[in-house]
Amino acid sequence: MPTWGYSYSATDEREAMASGRDLRVSFKETVELLRSIRGKELSEAYQILDDVIALKRAVPFRRFKRTVPHRKELKEWKPGRYPVKAAKLVKKILKSAEHNATSKDLDPDNLYVKHAAAQIGAKLKRIFPRAYGRASPRIEQMVHVEIVLEEREVEE
Repeated sequence: MPTWGYSYSATDEREAMASGRDLRVSFKETVELLRSIRGKELSEAYQILDDVIALKRAVPFRRFKRTVPHRKELKEWKPGRYPVKAAKLVKKILKSAEHNATSKDLDPDNLYVKHAAAQIGAKLKRIFPRAYGRASPRIEQMVHVEIVLEEREVEE
């Protein structure tokens, strides 16, 4: 049985964690998507993910942007995409973190995304048959995602 941990080590009583391991989704898209929800309130993060799934909001690509087309709705950073598959999986992990928070008696209305990270997982190596008896490698990259929610005090 494999053992794994979190890259975020210090846990407070007002924090809840959740992770997804060995997800078959694009690493680059997941990194950019998690960057867009990091530091946001939980309801705002859900709204961002729902808009990406409905193709209403593009996620700006800041690091992996070489061949990414520009989007009209993005104001300060033009290159962007709609990572729907990654958004569905991140929403599932975010919901798991929310349930973990409610089991620790934290208020879901005051939760913020404190930490959201993606790490490169294992590689699935396969062979893709080609013409004339040749073969090409087909390598699929898996991803580990971890999310930490924090309850903050309400400022009036």
